[in-house]
Amino acid sequence: MTVFAENKRYYSLNQAYRETFGGKIFKVPVDAGFDCPNRDGTVAKGGCTFCSVSGSGDMIVAPSEPLPVQFQKEIDMMHQKWPGVEQYIVYFQNFTNTHAPVEVIKERFEQVVNLPGVVGLSVGTRPDCLPPEVVDYLAQLNERLYLWVELGLQSTFEATGELINRAHDYQTYLDAVANLRKHKIQVCTHLINGLPGESLEMMRENVRRVILDSDIQGIKLHLLHLMRNTKMLRDYHEGRLQLMSRKDYVDVICDQLEMIPQEIIIHRLTGDAPWDSLVGPKWSLKKWEVLNAIDEELLRRDSYQGKFDLRKGGVGHAKCASL
Repeated sequence: MTVFAENKRYYSLNQAYRETFGGKIFKVPVDAGFDCPNRDGTVAKGGCTFCSVSGSGDMIVAPSEPLPVQFQKEIDMMHQKWPGVEQYIVYFQNFTNTHAPVEVIKERFEQVVNLPGVVGLSVGTRPDCLPPEVVDYLAQLNERLYLWVELGLQSTFEATGELINRAHDYQTYLDAVANLRKHKIQVCTHLINGLPGESLEMMRENVRRVILDSDIQGIKLHLLHLMRNTKMLRDYHEGRLQLMSRKDYVDVICDQLEMIPQEIIIHRLTGDAPWDSLVGPKWSLKKWEVLNAIDEELLRRDSYQGKFDLRKGGVGHAKCASL
């Protein structure tokens, strides 16, 4: 078994940052004012059914401020807890951060790349918003500083994608990863556990597919947060969505970790949601208890990330093979 840092049994993003930069790094979320193609009518309207009106940036401190001001306010808040940190990765988090002409993308990104202490960018986007000229610009950025492109996939199943109004297919994701990797850009894939209609076996299969089908360097696993003022509330009220129990979530995360090669960086194993707009699962509000439960379950199993490494012939969870 590989020795992971911080008494973890998986390769955490914090460990990867420390190995690369020699110390703690702040990942600083900002809202650059982009929209999404399935909100503005480019490919669909209404957005993903799980997405709130504010997108994924509910926790950003000052989303309406200019980008350098957002950045400063975020790090000022973070420094209250960790005053000695001097290196930052700017996270373009909210909505789709390559959904604009490349000139607009450049104008917004370049506002932060030379701010004091900035050593890298992490760009959240969709697979269908990476035309060649945007990929070329990202390749230039990749030569200048540390870069991740975070691709929202959420599910590999086409029926799920249609149900949540994702408005792109799995092949589009595979093509996007391939185009980014031609330039050696690091790719982190986002998957959501607990989407409507998906069984625990399907959640495991989502990980199996992205590991075997795409050359990714990171993965972000989310719990579905059911939020107020989202279209997914209808699925919940009409019985098409069952919120996950903490036990099921912890179990499936551990199953997924066992399949993921040890060199793939685990960017996240759960997420944050504002308590006042979260419908459920309410247990997710105690984030550290969830993370501790994952650690405890891996210890109980005497298991770890990559125990059944799919790229080395591991079969992962047996039920995956039946899908």
